[in-house]
Amino acid sequence: MSVDSRNVVTARAPEDDAPLLERIALRVTAWCEKWYPDAFVFVALTVLAVALGALAIGASPRAVAVSFGNGFWSLIPFTMQMAMVAITGYVIASSPPVARLVTRAARVPKSGRSAVAYVAFLSVLTSLLHWAISLVFAGLLVRELARRADLRMDYRAAGAAAYLGIGATWAMGLSSSAAQLQANPASIPATLLPITGVIPFSETLFLWQSLSIAGALVIVSTLIAWWTAPGPTRAKTAADLGIALDTIDDALPARERPGEWLEYSPMLILVLVALGGGWVINEFASKNWLIAISGLNTYNLIFLLLGMLLHWRPKRFLRAVSKAVPVTSGVLIQFPLYGAIASMLTSAKGAAGESLTHHLSTLFVSIASTDTFALVMGVYSAVLGFFVPSGGGKWIIEAPYVMQAANDLHVHLGWAVQIYNAAEALPNLINPFWMLPLLGILGLKARDLVGFTFAQFICGTVLVLTMLWLLAPTLIYHTPVLH
Repeated sequence: MSVDSRNVVTARAPEDDAPLLERIALRVTAWCEKWYPDAFVFVALTVLAVALGALAIGASPRAVAVSFGNGFWSLIPFTMQMAMVAITGYVIASSPPVARLVTRAARVPKSGRSAVAYVAFLSVLTSLLHWAISLVFAGLLVRELARRADLRMDYRAAGAAAYLGIGATWAMGLSSSAAQLQANPASIPATLLPITGVIPFSETLFLWQSLSIAGALVIVSTLIAWWTAPGPTRAKTAADLGIALDTIDDALPARERPGEWLEYSPMLILVLVALGGGWVINEFASKNWLIAISGLNTYNLIFLLLGMLLHWRPKRFLRAVSKAVPVTSGVLIQFPLYGAIASMLTSAKGAAGESLTHHLSTLFVSIASTDTFALVMGVYSAVLGFFVPSGGGKWIIEAPYVMQAANDLHVHLGWAVQIYNAAEALPNLINPFWMLPLLGILGLKARDLVGFTFAQFICGTVLVLTMLWLLAPTLIYHTPVLH
């Protein structure tokens, strides 16, 4: 069926016939597609707002400019680390062994609705390990399931299920930008370190309270995916939508020159993996495993070495890396601006010697108490996340004043990080920004998915905010520990 026929199919099922939540979501998404600018615009506007705020409290234009420049390059190590998270995840998920795993995994579901729930479960579960692996793996799984003639699976609902990992659970897992930054002294901006200290994974991701929220999100997300998946008579398959499911040809071209021999030989891959693997083994042998895995360099090296092994040949590995690099463009250009924003928040001071961070943290303290901090911060982080769709970059913006407020209110600092993590991911469910890599794999548009992810957003928001509020009293405040 041609692309033109897709328009005909869409015309036969106007959005007015869809359930209420789906109608609202489709209209919101249509508005976003027309009016929502690139994320870089929001970052630039945030820079402007912070600069004006610093001027408003009495900081001189020179002080604002100096703090901007001093902070601009302060996050280079963290920027590179976050770019490598995206690259290594894509490289692993696009490797031939994983492609074979996807083929086998696609044989499990017995019905279209169970296939959607199955994709949702694997997406949210794998995102706890690595968000980029989850996004690509789940997208490829949806394509493979859609090829099954015996399943009448709604392709849009399955695509939305593949996106749930980055919209529900990723920030509660090992690739959490905020938790990784706070566990690595070298990555924490110098202006933030005195406020938060170093917070290990044992005080963030591996708190039993955090694990409880992550477990609840896995279960609830899977159930909602099942309940919202259209039945066989209402489902729209990839064929109904006019989407071709051609097999991706990733075969290596034949060697043309003798000089290409090493590019096709696994010998160099094995040498690099042996050296890197030796270092990783030493890290885990000489340190507590929680400390070892919390190092972003260790985390990235493990996945980089695994990606090399799975691709086996340098030629194939480098092709996968080149395909992954475009995913990092937003990180590379926006993170320096996040560093500048954090510097202006903390370093540009007014006549009374007080920074914008001081004024914002004072505002938080005035409207929140120890008991309500989780709710206030959760709502605030979720709303801001719609406009600044970057977990790590947004944390650098928020952390100076929300963590200072946490100190003032004696809120457990590791829990404050997890409040951010649990709430920050929610806007991804209705924000098209992080959908782009998945949409490219599936051949869909954002409006095709948001009708289903909107229900996840509503239920996830109620679940997360309720659990944050109920669990907050079970934690005890500790003074920041500097390293």
